Amino acid sequence: MLPLSPSLLTSLVAACLYAAATLYQGTRLRQGAKANKRLLVGLGVIAVIAHAISLLTHLMTPIGLGLDFFNAASLIAVAVIALTLAACSRIPVENLLILLFPLGLLTVVLAQFTPAGTVQIIDEEPGILAHILLSILAYGMFTIAVFQALLLLLQDHQLKHKHPSGLIRNFPPLQTMESLLFGFLWAGWSLLSLSLISGWLFVENLFAQHLVHKTLLACLAWVVFSVLLWGRNRLGWRGHKAIRWTLAGFCLLMLAYFGSKLVREYILHI
Repeated sequence: MLPLSPSLLTSLVAACLYAAATLYQGTRLRQGAKANKRLLVGLGVIAVIAHAISLLTHLMTPIGLGLDFFNAASLIAVAVIALTLAACSRIPVENLLILLFPLGLLTVVLAQFTPAGTVQIIDEEPGILAHILLSILAYGMFTIAVFQALLLLLQDHQLKHKHPSGLIRNFPPLQTMESLLFGFLWAGWSLLSLSLISGWLFVENLFAQHLVHKTLLACLAWVVFSVLLWGRNRLGWRGHKAIRWTLAGFCLLMLAYFGSKLVREYILHI
């Protein structure tokens, strides 16, 4: 029997831990009870560490940093889960993990077993790396915001129809859920703003042929989130209107990065 490679071993460990944590939390919520927060976060932390180690072996190539489509998805997923686990100590966001752990499971498996597309080697200059880091954190924060919006939508629907499930009964009050959503949106908008500024400063030509769609869609997403936050501050936007704007901005942002990346790497092969 051939020995498992470190990358495969850590990927399998991460996948199993994500699956175990999802099963445990899902079972407890189905029973109308809260999961043991310390156990849940502990499983998550170990899974994230294994996920990060596996991802590092994919990212580090002999000629530089290789960030293909599935590695990028895996990197954003592990960042999102790590941010949420860190936030659990201060704010009630552990219910988000029921959605985020399966995302981690999916991305770590795809990054390990899916053939790579046209791998782009990243320039490792500090300015470029700062731009990439800010972009990943922005995508991660908006991903958390979208999952929070989906849970808020589910909570609002079940409360209006007066049949809350076990999951909803363990949620914070609706007003707290909405405040958390806009907290994530403000953080994501700030990081996206810094990402765009760093792009202007450090990327040689943001409107080059292979970047123009990404740049324009990211700027449009920034406008959508700016309007949403203005509407919240000035007009008191909330509920379904806020959720629709959140989903619209997120779709634009994901098209900006993953849409163009998917086309370039797996269709155009450039």
